[in-house]
Amino acid sequence: MTENQLPPAGPDLQQAVALSDLADGAMLLGHVGAEPVLLARRGEEVFAVGATCTHYGAPLAEGLLVDDTVRCPWHHACFSLRTGQPDRPPALDPIPRWRVERQGDLIFVRQKLPPAPRMTTAMPAAANEAPSSIVIVGGGAAGAVAAETLRREGFAGEIVLFSADASVPYDRPNLSKDYLAGEAPEAWIPLRSPAFYRDLGIELHLSTAVTAIDAANREAVLGDGGRRSFDRLLIATGAEPVRLDVPGADRPHVHTLRSLADSRAIIAALGTARAVVVVGASFVGLEVAAALRTRGLDVHVVAPEEIPMARVLGPEIGALVRKLHEEHGVQFHLGDTAASIEDAAVILASGARLVADLVIVGIGVRPTLDLAVSAGLAIDRGITVDRYLETSAPGIFAAGDVARWPDPRTGDKIRVEHWVLAQRQGECAARNMLSRRQPFDAAPFFWSAHYDVTIRYAGHAESWDALDIQGDVGARDCRVTYRREGRLLAVATIGRDVESLKAEVELETP
Repeated sequence: MTENQLPPAGPDLQQAVALSDLADGAMLLGHVGAEPVLLARRGEEVFAVGATCTHYGAPLAEGLLVDDTVRCPWHHACFSLRTGQPDRPPALDPIPRWRVERQGDLIFVRQKLPPAPRMTTAMPAAANEAPSSIVIVGGGAAGAVAAETLRREGFAGEIVLFSADASVPYDRPNLSKDYLAGEAPEAWIPLRSPAFYRDLGIELHLSTAVTAIDAANREAVLGDGGRRSFDRLLIATGAEPVRLDVPGADRPHVHTLRSLADSRAIIAALGTARAVVVVGASFVGLEVAAALRTRGLDVHVVAPEEIPMARVLGPEIGALVRKLHEEHGVQFHLGDTAASIEDAAVILASGARLVADLVIVGIGVRPTLDLAVSAGLAIDRGITVDRYLETSAPGIFAAGDVARWPDPRTGDKIRVEHWVLAQRQGECAARNMLSRRQPFDAAPFFWSAHYDVTIRYAGHAESWDALDIQGDVGARDCRVTYRREGRLLAVATIGRDVESLKAEVELETP
């Protein structure tokens, strides 16, 4: 999907471009006919590829060259300059490429090339280690990408994807952003069509619960009593919203937002709603607040903290986020909590009464661990996995919100609830189910959009003892670095997309 298509800009690359005018490591935005094309130089090699990211349509010319790849400035997708294929999510589709011809110091871009096969650089599995059947439990980011990756890696065996969701795997981050705001059509939301899975020979079972894993007999137990055998299994069951435990929290106008069905239900309720109370100043809670203000509703946010998001981003960015929302008419009730919910109001612990036609609860999520517990897997605030994302039971892997893995930067076991990270773990887990033995070492990354301001965050800092600010947070132009004992843990940026990409590279460098 794309948010926009770049119009032709820059030089016509079918005409001569002097190699001496394109420095090593530089990019040049041009066009071939009506198509925007990115010219990139690496040493003596010059590549011509599509200039638009296939995820949300970001301009790759504003991104970063890393070795023989180009990284997207918005959501950190990565594409091979040689093949055009995506090297990592969130992009799933390749960018086009063109033949480059060199005549002395002159460069000419010629005809478009056919799509190149997506190849892995990992070692192939030994014949006696190759599985014949793989079961994936969970149709979210990790599960969907894992299934697709297995086929791209050449796996020809049986792939079965069980999803408790009624919808084909979809773009979850958009549910609290443009889709909820009414600015993105539902056609954008599915990651792939049902036909895509059929064409790849992936059995996709929607609205299907897996109730237990029989690790000894290598079987997944289904809700209807059926069983499905496996050689390898991936648990990618994600997380579920924490429910509000106060009187009235089960009233029909009280919603959480995790699934497409949840977002649809909220949108349906907006027809008669005028006033909304969002309980919780989480990322999802505040993105919901922004989306509903875009729709013109009165929005109040209730949360116990004094500064939103300060625990994750620090007080400076937290204060900016509050200011952004207040500038758009959101009213905050911080240092307070919901005590009860009535038909048309939320009563706060302070005694305040807020009119509410609709209540959205965004107080966090917890990993879905029932299957792991039933299988007797090691648990530590998530499913414990090794650097290859394998659990304590050989042949059973976990990825996404449920997985707790060793952070190569700190050695700590961490669990991170980020969409892009879940996709990348699904990709890595798929390769390791094929015995590729690829350590998971990608730096976590997420973005959070609030009106016209996007925060990008690379790395992971559960706590820090030093916070360094470069630039001006209030001017929405800054880089914030989080360190502990001198070690770089994470970087948040606003208005500095290339710096976010460079921070990601630094965090991935041993």
